[in-house]
Amino acid sequence: MLVAVYSSSVFGVDANLITLEVNIGQGIGYHLVGLPDNAIKESNYRIMAALTNLGYKIPGKKITINMAPADMRKEGAAYDLPLALGILAASGQIQADSLQQYIVLGELALDGTIRPIKGALPIVLQALRDGFTGFILPKENAEEAAIVKSLEVYGVSHLTEVIAFFEQKEKPAPTKVDVRKEFEAQLNAFAFDFSDVKGQETIKRGMEIAAAGGHNILLIGPPGAGKTMLAKRLPSILPPLRLEEALETTKIHSVVGKVKTRGLIHQRPFRSPHHTISDVALVGGGSYPQPGEISLAHNGVLFLDELPEFKRSVLEVLRQPLEDREITISRARFTVTYPASFMLVASMNPSPSGQFYDPNSKSGPTAFERQRYLNKLSGPLLDRIDLHIEVEPVPFAQLSEERSAESSAAIRQRVTAARALQTKRFQDLPLHYNAQMTTRHLRTFCVLDASSKDLLKKAMERLSLSARAYDRIIKVSRTLADLDAVEHIQSAHIAEAIQYRSLDREGWLG
Repeated sequence: MLVAVYSSSVFGVDANLITLEVNIGQGIGYHLVGLPDNAIKESNYRIMAALTNLGYKIPGKKITINMAPADMRKEGAAYDLPLALGILAASGQIQADSLQQYIVLGELALDGTIRPIKGALPIVLQALRDGFTGFILPKENAEEAAIVKSLEVYGVSHLTEVIAFFEQKEKPAPTKVDVRKEFEAQLNAFAFDFSDVKGQETIKRGMEIAAAGGHNILLIGPPGAGKTMLAKRLPSILPPLRLEEALETTKIHSVVGKVKTRGLIHQRPFRSPHHTISDVALVGGGSYPQPGEISLAHNGVLFLDELPEFKRSVLEVLRQPLEDREITISRARFTVTYPASFMLVASMNPSPSGQFYDPNSKSGPTAFERQRYLNKLSGPLLDRIDLHIEVEPVPFAQLSEERSAESSAAIRQRVTAARALQTKRFQDLPLHYNAQMTTRHLRTFCVLDASSKDLLKKAMERLSLSARAYDRIIKVSRTLADLDAVEHIQSAHIAEAIQYRSLDREGWLG
């Protein structure tokens, strides 16, 4: 007897329909075809043990299973449940007339318990597009999948529940999630807040500018100055995730099994990989492609602490996704594209010893040591960082103050208002914030008056600013104007933006 069961496979951040054709005929044997990996090939041991422990018979015939399309590689143990149902239905041990209306996924334990899977959200989205009635999956994944309201999602914890479901003996209520209510309830639940930060007003101002314009930022200062502490608080002042952004972010995290919240991810991600990370772990890929850290930071922040300590090859692979907001990984057998629209926040010491260079000091780092340390960062990478900010240690008087600083909520209000102006400005363009502007857009949206041009010219000459600083200063100036809610860039905006180009000044990188 031939039975078809429908399942799904995740490739990249999207899912593909997989048809499991189970045929039981004359002979003896168990044959599984269709490019399964080792975890799927071992499924027969888990399935046979689970069925036996639940009192079902193992067909003493030839079992042939085809996983179609047969030229697509399949991986993981999530096919255990649909394969078990297919064997039971094909051998006539259960009646499952409605089996073909559902997508079924789940890993089986030897006692029939169903274990969670990865990629539930992209799979349920694909099931909806393919016209299925519902989705049967492990209970732990049910709330994640129930985000999609147009599909009935049934979370199950044991094989007996699934059998009772298809034999019409017991049908549980589908899982329901009030997405908007939970989404709005969690928007302001941040673990870190700028009200805890004493002093550092200049740095907090730079963070606000970076958040308002989507600018990449580099913090330069000695150990203990508060660089990491400030970076961790940046997500708390970014504009709240829109519902479509939350769905896109959750989809990426679902693929790697990192959805630890109920339903949607409500806050912008903050990823902080260690400096020993490999190229593949950062951008994604592998034998079975998986998103990397830059994709897990999509719609959020990628924080690289101690930037010069990262391998140069790792830093150089960041250049393309920083420009294109996505990463395309090409191998001999596959090509996959992952979204990677993130804010880069990096920190570094000003020298190997951690001290700022002082030409009059005999105990501090020499100019050669400082230069060799800074040369670990390439010019093209620094080209993509709009703000360079020096972070000094906080004086004791400010540390001992009892009054709280300005809260993240207050800062976020100003950031959100500035982003709203940018959304209106770029409504007919594929841009979302100022940092994405090209030179052509600068000519249209960042017209400078005579005094602003004169100020910028003098700064370029007196401070020996490099040519790459020119566009960055104008972009940051546009964001400063948006924070002030004025239409045109003023000379005061140019003057403030110039302060945030430390590494372009003479004596830093030569």
